[in-house]
Amino acid sequence: MRNDHVTLRSTAVFDLLAPRTPPVPVKVELRYDTRDPYAVVAAFRTGRAGWVEWVYARDLLADGLLADAGDGDVRIRPSVEDPESVLIELNSPSGHAMFEASAQELADFLDRTYDVVLPGNEHLWVDVDDALTHLIPNDMS
Repeated sequence: MRNDHVTLRSTAVFDLLAPRTPPVPVKVELRYDTRDPYAVVAAFRTGRAGWVEWVYARDLLADGLLADAGDGDVRIRPSVEDPESVLIELNSPSGHAMFEASAQELADFLDRTYDVVLPGNEHLWVDVDDALTHLIPNDMS
């Protein structure tokens, strides 16, 4: 399976939420790559500056569609006010952002990832030797 590399991409629009201002639509590219089968990437379009990428666990996305999930820099939970939406909260040393996204769009993307790598089978896609090669310096002298 390790040689059957697949990358899935999906474009969505998340609403950036801020107090006392209307939501601001932000283009987001969701990516799933079998070379890192445990992770999902959300790349947020930041205008002329380019893209800001957040990498988080695929399980976190799945859990966050159903209930409050995450206790670190990324938290995902269903919206109390709109059952068709999910709230995604991102925290970093440079700031905090809250987004609202379509639960159905995220669920559809997640289902596509499951079509490629079933939950619980991620380990079959990890090349441990390759990962160690990247972690350990080649010149040990």
